[in-house]
Amino acid sequence: MAKIRHIALTAKDPDAVAAFYREAFDLEEIRRSDNGAVFLSDGYINLAILNYKTNADADVGPNGPNYDGIHHIGFQVDDLESASNKLDKVKGKRLQSRDAVDAAMGPQGPRNFEMKWAGPSDVVIDVSHTGWQTSK
Repeated sequence: MAKIRHIALTAKDPDAVAAFYREAFDLEEIRRSDNGAVFLSDGYINLAILNYKTNADADVGPNGPNYDGIHHIGFQVDDLESASNKLDKVKGKRLQSRDAVDAAMGPQGPRNFEMKWAGPSDVVIDVSHTGWQTSK
C-alpha cells in the first residue's frame, strides 16, 4: 500500500511559512536548500516549503508559478513499475520522465528518486520508492 510521506507547499516567503509550522505544530526543521526551500517533519511526513515555481519547471502545476498553497503530494510505494502501471491505467498524466532524479535533493541531502505525475484535477503527484527525509 502506498503511504503519504511528502507534501509540498509553494510560498512567496518560505522562511515565514516554515516558522509558522514550526511554532504552531512543533515541526522539526530537517534542512534548507540553496534555493531557499525549507524542509520540516513531524518524524513521519516531510513538509517541503518551496519558493514559487517558474513556468520552466516541469511541475509548475495548474495554478501557475506564483501560487501560494499546496503544490504537490508525495506517495512512497514499494514498486515504481507497479505504481506507474496503475497511474497509466487510471489515465494519470506523466509530467517528468521516469529517469529524472529530483535535483532539489542534491548533494546536501540524501538523493531521492521520484516520478512526477498529475491526477484528474491536475494536482501534481510525486511517486517515490526511496521516500523523503523525515528526520535528521
